[in-house]
Amino acid sequence: MESHSTPQHRLGALRRRLLRRRTFWQVILAVGFLGGIGFVASLGSVPAAPEQGPAKVVQTRQLLDQFSAAFESAAQRVNPSVVPIFAEQTQEVTNPFASQNDPFRQFFGDDFFNRFFGAPQGEMKQKVHSLGSGVIMSADGYILTNNHVVDGADKLWVTLENKKRYSAHVVGRDPQSDVAVIKIEAQGLMPAAIGNSDSVHVGQWVIAVGNPFQLMHTVTAGIISARGRSSMNLADYEDFIQTDASINPGNSGGALADLEGRIIGINTAILNPNGSGGNVGIGFAIPINMARSVMDALIADGKVTRGFLGLLPQDVNEDLEKALKLPSDTGALVGDVTAGGPAAKAGIERGDVILTFNGRPVENSTALRTMVAEAKPGSDARVTVLRDGKEKTLTVALGERPEVASAGDERSGESSSSGSTHAGMKVQELRSDLAQRLGYEGDKGVLVVEVTPGGPADEAGIRSGDLIERADQKQIESVHDLQRVLKEHKSGDTIALLVRRKENTFFTALQVS
Repeated sequence: MESHSTPQHRLGALRRRLLRRRTFWQVILAVGFLGGIGFVASLGSVPAAPEQGPAKVVQTRQLLDQFSAAFESAAQRVNPSVVPIFAEQTQEVTNPFASQNDPFRQFFGDDFFNRFFGAPQGEMKQKVHSLGSGVIMSADGYILTNNHVVDGADKLWVTLENKKRYSAHVVGRDPQSDVAVIKIEAQGLMPAAIGNSDSVHVGQWVIAVGNPFQLMHTVTAGIISARGRSSMNLADYEDFIQTDASINPGNSGGALADLEGRIIGINTAILNPNGSGGNVGIGFAIPINMARSVMDALIADGKVTRGFLGLLPQDVNEDLEKALKLPSDTGALVGDVTAGGPAAKAGIERGDVILTFNGRPVENSTALRTMVAEAKPGSDARVTVLRDGKEKTLTVALGERPEVASAGDERSGESSSSGSTHAGMKVQELRSDLAQRLGYEGDKGVLVVEVTPGGPADEAGIRSGDLIERADQKQIESVHDLQRVLKEHKSGDTIALLVRRKENTFFTALQVS
């Protein structure tokens, strides 16, 4: 049935639809409004910031108080065991009135100046005072310090925390490790608590206690920045702990301690690139395990005896690693072996790479020297070497390191226009007269007579007067032999050379040009 709508009917339908839509949006707005009220209410149910803030502040303060208390406790434990060491030394200095052209001398005459100022030869004696630090190691007065604090001193004094002053005498010194032991005649002292320097970690908090710039019992704080620092040219045997705890002149011989108040090092030196003498955040301490071992030997025997392998170790750099086809740059490369020495008797050969010593990994030549030095002479050591790509473990009966006077490596080379130039160096045959004059009798090789500054040979550390014995692990007996080896490689290749310099040999990497 067809429906008919009038304008009135259509208007009523439209009103009804609008009413339904208005009701719909009213409901939506109402729900949204109520939801908003609920959200705000829910915010109101969270604990107010003023109530939560103080709780967090209290907790933070408690943590900081605990942190501060750790430093305070460590300082209180260490301070009584660290003492200032005063040294007096007599030195000769130039007499300012010694010159015969000095107008005052000419006016008053030599007799007047010699009577009142002495030193007619231009030198006069002057007393010099210095200050260092030390760590009390026993209740009866043994004190550990640096060798450079007491070296050359005519008189030594130590002042305890109670202001009592004692005269001290040197028990023993070891310049090679920069460790010394002195003693005062006292009883009932408070010895330091000793930690284990082998167990410290990079990033660990530490304190340094000493007497910088005559500011007695100064405590500074920092972290351990690195371990095993060597090649600093501060001592013959270096295995330093690096720290950013402030160390300054007067701190030498003082304590580096952990937050338990245990001594883990003896503060020794600072890195001072600008020459100001002040701290730049890089200081070094002798590990207490090493220092205590030296101290025990000095107290017992008055000297330190060290193990001896009888070889010349060197580091493996990237070029040598490539030239010798080694798996890595770790280990100590044997550049030379002392004839008849402990290493030679055990079968260690030139070109071996020492990987471990008594089970301990050998990182480089410095690490090996330290390990051998710490070993007891006469004891057996297990040495693992890499030879021809294979590992081999040998047993070495260690000797006692002899006292060897230092000697320079320089020698005069033989210049000759008849030499042959290769890779920035001029070489020639080793004649018998040259071999005798340069100490190469019985050796085979070619003699380096000239090195071009900045050339490949110069970069490899080769000097005039060196004898090249092997190249690319091949025996070199003539200039022709060296030429042949070099021609086997293209420009830019790196080869290993075995070079003799005086009584020692060493490996170096040469870039073929």
